[in-house]
Amino acid sequence: MIVDLYTSAFCEPCHRTRAVLADAARLVPAARIVERDVVAFEAQAEADGILVTPTVIVRSADGAEVFRAQGVPTLPQVLTALAKAV
Repeated sequence: MIVDLYTSAFCEPCHRTRAVLADAARLVPAARIVERDVVAFEAQAEADGILVTPTVIVRSADGAEVFRAQGVPTLPQVLTALAKAV
C-alpha cells in the first residue's frame, strides 16, 4: 500500500500530518509513505487533483485510491484507510 503525502514548504498542518503518518507507518510497516512537494512535483499534483496541502492519498497495491484527506487526518482515519488498502 502506498500513502502519497502532498505538502508545501511553509505548511504548518503538513508537519502535523507527517507526525500522524509516521505513527501509522510504525504500526503498519508495509505502508510506504511518499512525500511530494506540490511545487517540485507540480504535474503529478495536478494529475492527482491536489487543491490544498496537506493532502493524503492512500492507494492499494494496484494503485487504486481508497482514501483521500485534505488537511490533517487522524491516526484512526489513516489506519482504517490502510486496512481498506490491503
